[in-house]
Amino acid sequence: MLQVGLSLPRSPRGAAGGFSMAEPAEGDNAGTGQEMFGSSPVTIVITSEADTWDIDASSGLGCGQFVDWDRMPDPEQQAHISRDVLSKPPKELKKLAREGYWAASRGLRAQVYHQLTQQVPCRLVTPDALVYRDVASRLFGKLSVSSHPLPEFLEGCSMPTYCLNLEGVTALKKILICVGNLFPDITYSPILPSLVALLLHYSEDEAQCFENICRLIASNTPHTSYIDQSFLAHQASCMTFGDLANKHCPAAHKLIAGTSENVFEVYSEWLSWLFHDLPFNYAIRVFDVYLLEGQKVLYRIALALLKQYRLSVTSAELEGTNIKADLQAFMQNIAEHVTVDKLLERAFGIRLFSRKEIWLLQMANRKALMERGITMVQSRQSFHLAVDMQNFSSSIVTAQEMRIIWSWIPERFSLFAPLLLFSTSEDGCSLQRFYVCCEGYEPTVLLIKTTEGEVCGAFLSSDWSERKKSSATSGFFGTGECFVFTVRPEMERYEWVLIKKPELAKAVPRSRQRSPSPSPASLLSSSPDGRGTSSNRLTVPTPQRKGRLSPFLAIRHFLLPSKTASMFMSGSREGIIIGGGGGQALSLDANLLWGRTEHCETFDNPPLCQENFKVQLLEVWGFQNA
Repeated sequence: MLQVGLSLPRSPRGAAGGFSMAEPAEGDNAGTGQEMFGSSPVTIVITSEADTWDIDASSGLGCGQFVDWDRMPDPEQQAHISRDVLSKPPKELKKLAREGYWAASRGLRAQVYHQLTQQVPCRLVTPDALVYRDVASRLFGKLSVSSHPLPEFLEGCSMPTYCLNLEGVTALKKILICVGNLFPDITYSPILPSLVALLLHYSEDEAQCFENICRLIASNTPHTSYIDQSFLAHQASCMTFGDLANKHCPAAHKLIAGTSENVFEVYSEWLSWLFHDLPFNYAIRVFDVYLLEGQKVLYRIALALLKQYRLSVTSAELEGTNIKADLQAFMQNIAEHVTVDKLLERAFGIRLFSRKEIWLLQMANRKALMERGITMVQSRQSFHLAVDMQNFSSSIVTAQEMRIIWSWIPERFSLFAPLLLFSTSEDGCSLQRFYVCCEGYEPTVLLIKTTEGEVCGAFLSSDWSERKKSSATSGFFGTGECFVFTVRPEMERYEWVLIKKPELAKAVPRSRQRSPSPSPASLLSSSPDGRGTSSNRLTVPTPQRKGRLSPFLAIRHFLLPSKTASMFMSGSREGIIIGGGGGQALSLDANLLWGRTEHCETFDNPPLCQENFKVQLLEVWGFQNA
């Protein structure tokens, strides 16, 4: 095991932890070597052979000098590689990386890694190999014993060493120290040690590895990021993964929400699943595609892992267990459940939204975190994001039921505690009073309890005041983040139809489009024949209140085959409607006493309770400080 050195005064930049170099213990697990950067303020002491500190200026040694080949999980097979493989267009390179082409040759993978990182657009002044040699010589010199602080941004972070030998582990720490020296703006980056360790397996020398990791750090590719460099950015990525898991892994999400007090805490480990828990032969294949495709591919693979986890466990098995630890153990033993090729195949079968859409969602999550007080220099250990439901009180749902509903809503809103805005038991059965109490709040959660004891509701993304901005013939508004749900007798959520069926967003000839549903006013009309005027056409609304909601799932990004697929919410003096097209998911009259629920095209939901129901209680919940 690596030993911790004596505690010495902290350097001006501070220290995240300390170590003294020693031979790895015989019991180390091959391919999953790890070390933890402690949180105590100690200065590290690096002890090594004299030549360990020599900066290797030779480019002829080839890659592999930092690897303990006896600890590699599987020997890599050499293969005849076409000389022109690196000149192929990006689309073909992506295909080759996904299929594991680089794994056939250690030399090829080393070449590919270096070329791909050299092609990453980055800031004008980015440290290179020459800078590393200069800084490393200045910091470490030719000493056999040297004392240096690790960068503060590694405080509390783990350091997987994979299959690095003693020289490789020393090189890893030297590179991280130099990165901290040259990138003072990095305040938190738990993924960085793993990426440096993986690159070292295929680097000619320390300087080349340093140059390549610096290009990933300094990347300025639009809507593409490689490495989060602050606690704010890291937490926003975790929230974004939570949003994506909520939409693409509903079964796993429901399982986690039902067994964990803090869903966000579980999802905050998603990057550790990939670059801490997965064995080397899986992590390196993830790294292959990551270099070509950026962070979006990490979301894909983590979602595929989450889906696979759900297939391997049941709710009964998870009762009383630590789900974070269970997920970690699952990732560490992933080979027992799925091959790396099958995992990647499933990952790329998940139809995510565009890189730009995911980036916009991350920006919205960052904004929500900043509203909670997190800054670019926020320390990781001094902020707790979980919403406490202990003091929650509703006449319709329990705290446990509300916690599950809260787990369904977008992460940037679930940061905030629920706030009761309207209740028929306190405010009366008045639609006008409903509007007065709810306007100015965005989003809101509607809860309905029927006289038969059934409970259902809706998450509504837009302010009810938006109804005043709609024309008489296009009264629907909202975004694709709206959804409807049932609570009793069973908990189930029904999202925008395009989330489950993205193929519906393909453009179709106008002549093949179905006729749009009638306007909200005519839907609520009590005329005997139920006919609406033929001029009542629904136009696709544009998102209102720029900056309030993320453009994520905003319908202007989709070519819809039918306008009825975007009828989210509507309100008038006659009542309110949620969901439309072939029926309404929920409709309530002006007295908030009688309602109806049907299948609708917007959410593709079954009736949420008895089709015609009487309201016993109705509540609307907003978000404190949202």
